[in-house]
Amino acid sequence: MELFDYDAELRLHNVHLRAAVGVGVRDRVLDIGCGAGGTTREAARDAVEGAVLGVDVSEVMVEQARRTSVEEGLGNVGFEVADAQGHPFAAGAFDLCISRFGVMFFVDPVAAFRNIGRALRPGGRLVVMVWQGSEHNEWVTVFRSDLVASMAKPGPGPFSLADPGVAESVLTAAGFVDIAFADVHEPVYLGADSDAAYSNLRLLDGLRTSLDNLEPAEGERARARLREVLVAHETDQGVLFDSRAWIVTAKRP
Repeated sequence: MELFDYDAELRLHNVHLRAAVGVGVRDRVLDIGCGAGGTTREAARDAVEGAVLGVDVSEVMVEQARRTSVEEGLGNVGFEVADAQGHPFAAGAFDLCISRFGVMFFVDPVAAFRNIGRALRPGGRLVVMVWQGSEHNEWVTVFRSDLVASMAKPGPGPFSLADPGVAESVLTAAGFVDIAFADVHEPVYLGADSDAAYSNLRLLDGLRTSLDNLEPAEGERARARLREVLVAHETDQGVLFDSRAWIVTAKRP
């Protein structure tokens, strides 16, 4: 099963996140919402005398992460299918918790971050990347226009922590201190050209289902419009859409 390449899409964001994370040689790292494990493996390569655990609710993603880690010969990394909101992590087992767009979907974010906090040792660090508001993210405003039917799903969405006031109140209620926000303004990358970008987007279940469920004539118009938008966003560096995110840092007391 071919998966959407989030590592390629977010490669420019990842430069900022990796610099902010600053994994130490002996760090024990927890990666929340690890997906196919790109950020987990990066942390493992830095924590050469430590260990890294990636967790995600997707069995498909976790299986891919495991396969890739074996192929790369990484012996200090592991993966579990788990929801970080209630998973029984060992208390104080980690020095650092990281996440690249993996912490915005908790049903009860205070409970989730409290659980993550318990998994950190005293003084342990939290470094997560979350989207800023949809108005700052062109990839959302374009695809929510007249392209396809709504892809909204019940429950929290990708912008649940976009407001720094909301995010800070959640983390404070969960017991974190020294909360700070850093602005990241980089485009998302969807492919080398419009054809590659269209093929990549068809790997996203929500978008593919929305397009395929339209009436034939409406679906054809939506697909044509999508291709037009992708062509309009072609650059020498590929198909790019403007975006903004926060890197949120905090500590367990």
